[in-house]
Amino acid sequence: MEILLASAVGMLTAAGVYLLLRRRTFPVIVGISLLSYAVNVFLFATGRLALNAPPVLNKYADVPYTDPLPQALVLTAIVISFGMTAVVVMIALSAYLSSQNDRIDMTENTGDDV
Repeated sequence: MEILLASAVGMLTAAGVYLLLRRRTFPVIVGISLLSYAVNVFLFATGRLALNAPPVLNKYADVPYTDPLPQALVLTAIVISFGMTAVVVMIALSAYLSSQNDRIDMTENTGDDV
């Protein structure tokens, strides 16, 4: 189970970094989203990987439990990343509509290179 989760975090991180290094705005936004998903899965895994274990400690029974704090952190991170993705998409759309180009570079675009 841990190998599967670790490889999923690694693949999400690798795909996110690859898309983050692209020169268009949409792949950069998707790359940031994939990186945030990788962080969310990593945070969720820090709460112990136990199947069918409740997130609340029962003082009357000696059963394994999962830590509820990483679950709350992941839930908060999902909401924040969704809101920030919406903000970044609106900024990218505004930049595209004002310049009619979605390239991410600091040089002046003369229109000669396509």
